[in-house]
Amino acid sequence: MDERDRSASNDANAGVEAFRAVVAIGASAGGVTALRRFVEGLRPDLAAPILIVQHIGAYPSILPELLARSGPLPAAHAREGEVLRAGRIYLAPPDHHMFVEGSALRLSRGPKEHHTRPAIDPLFRSVALTYGPRAIGVVMTGWGEDGTAGLQAIKACGGRVFVQQPTEAEQRDMPMSALHYVAVDRLVSVDGLADDLAEALAAPLDAGAPLVRPDPLVHEHQSFLMQGGPMEHLNAIGRPSPYTCPDCFGGLWEIGGAKPRRFRCHTGHAYTLRTLQEAQSGGTDTALWNALRGLEEKEMLLREVAGQYLQEGNAVEAARLEVLAHSVSGNAALLRELLEREDSPAAQSRTG
Repeated sequence: MDERDRSASNDANAGVEAFRAVVAIGASAGGVTALRRFVEGLRPDLAAPILIVQHIGAYPSILPELLARSGPLPAAHAREGEVLRAGRIYLAPPDHHMFVEGSALRLSRGPKEHHTRPAIDPLFRSVALTYGPRAIGVVMTGWGEDGTAGLQAIKACGGRVFVQQPTEAEQRDMPMSALHYVAVDRLVSVDGLADDLAEALAAPLDAGAPLVRPDPLVHEHQSFLMQGGPMEHLNAIGRPSPYTCPDCFGGLWEIGGAKPRRFRCHTGHAYTLRTLQEAQSGGTDTALWNALRGLEEKEMLLREVAGQYLQEGNAVEAARLEVLAHSVSGNAALLRELLEREDSPAAQSRTG
């Protein structure tokens, strides 16, 4: 048993959460640099665990090592069932959602949210529902809108939310979305975030405040966990939409009153209207290129068969197939021209 296992075991046996709050941070494009600058300013006696989701997909990551070298706190990829401890940094491993259950970390290769895994919103929702006013959420630089709904959840449960100044973010989408849709407590700079967190952790907390868990948020989190009947949860938080899920091709439910507009399917995939459009564009791009490949293969096969008929002395059938091949060739050329145009949906999905 290594040092982390012994510490987790001791904490679990004691059954005590030795921290004042839980800090959950979400970042995407530009996040590695921002996170390294942030951890430089952390204090060794920080009275909270820090949980980080950086969009990395399924790619190997050395981010824990980079953060451990950049600041005074130990950093590592989260492990299933690990008990949270103050003064430690936990990062979502590649291709795994990370969330909390009580004082323990949980990992899941469940459905993607916003077309990504790990995603920020599942962590933020779980921290909101578990820790309520002891939750602090932070959204940093990144593309898209992941993290906005999670910050809304933290606010709804009585927690506090910080957002990186968009003017200093390498990619402004995530901070701008958060600012547009969430009642943010504080705009922060990555260089000053450590001090802002220390100040927030030093502020008095109302230990007797009840833990607020709005029913729609509970249903949505249970839908993510695949607990109970998925249709029951979806019907409790939304209504069927005309759209289909780009990942599993099932029906999407639009979540009632969500801003920005959000969607979930019964298998657990989740999108905002914007990420849905981006995912659909990628699927359309793939479908069109597959169609082009199919047309070009069909043309080649028609000409091969036409040649065989000609060798067998059946000039009439060979000529008929050559006409068909010529028609297919023309259709393929038109489709390729469409795909390669700068203003085509396929080209826009590649550059957007």
